[in-house]
Amino acid sequence: MANANNFTIGANDEHGMNPPTAGKRTPTMPYIGRSFYENEFNRQAKLEFIFACLRCGFNVYDIHPEVQDVSISTRVVRANRAGLSALVTFAYNASGDGISFNSARGLEVYYSQYNPQAARSRTLSQLVYNRIIAQTGTTGRFVGALSVGVLSSVNCPSTLIEAGFMTNFNEAKLMLNPMFVNGVGEGACQGVCQFLDVPYVERELANYPTIRRGDRGNFVTLAQYLLNEYGNRLSTDGIFGSGTHNAVVTFQRNNGLTQDGIIGRNTWNALLNLDPTSQTLRQGSRNSAVLFLQRLLLSYLYPITSLDSTFGAETLAAVRAFQTENGLTADGIVGRNTWNALLNSSGRPLPN
Repeated sequence: MANANNFTIGANDEHGMNPPTAGKRTPTMPYIGRSFYENEFNRQAKLEFIFACLRCGFNVYDIHPEVQDVSISTRVVRANRAGLSALVTFAYNASGDGISFNSARGLEVYYSQYNPQAARSRTLSQLVYNRIIAQTGTTGRFVGALSVGVLSSVNCPSTLIEAGFMTNFNEAKLMLNPMFVNGVGEGACQGVCQFLDVPYVERELANYPTIRRGDRGNFVTLAQYLLNEYGNRLSTDGIFGSGTHNAVVTFQRNNGLTQDGIIGRNTWNALLNLDPTSQTLRQGSRNSAVLFLQRLLLSYLYPITSLDSTFGAETLAAVRAFQTENGLTADGIVGRNTWNALLNSSGRPLPN
């Protein structure tokens, strides 16, 4: 087995969100009256991939950290300057006129026959394809050849994941489903690990060490990325300094944890949302589990306009609507029965 620290993995998401890249969106989603933008999936899937790669010990380089679109040529230059061992790009497919839903569905993964390491790119793509299917249960279409810059013009093995079709109603809903998004990122990391003969480290609490002020390394970088998910703007430099310490204390306060600034078992559990269903949530709750709930409800097409980790009136209305439509007591409290229904739901149906 190889040492993950000997490799640098590049991560890339297609398009941008500030402003959103024109045309890269679903048809208007019923019930909520808006489209899901492709980069709402791409960026989050890329982050889940980065989280997994850091946990496995890889060096990671994000060739598209900006929220706006960045040209392919710029990203290619960045990738080649970084001397990457492999590059993984996240995208979502479309078919038809882009205005209406259709039946095209499934995972497609691409490599380029013009890449300097075309055979290895094809192997990487096949492994990533297999692992994402195993991790998510999604339908596989094929592994194919495609000539675009992030595949053809980079010097390392490179793969592009089209995780589904945003013009397919059911796959459009998956774009914002936190369980599916995590599965795509984890599956891609598993494929990279297999490709480079590096052990895959499971996303289990026992695999996250206690870290504190003064520490450095991958798990500090991972914690900084996760803290930024909850509204911070930390540099992901892998150095546990005063800014990271203060962000941890604030996160602990918001999640009812001991405010010691140390990321141990309980704080990792909350940061990673490893078991959000263990918590009973109600109006007034403010923690990471609420953010998971909000993302899930929005993916199911219940109106959530602010993913803010706060269980306010809008989240309450969405929970009550879900409970009513699924034969549950509409008390607005997310306990065991409501969590079970949420985790086994496919969301609201396409209206006739």
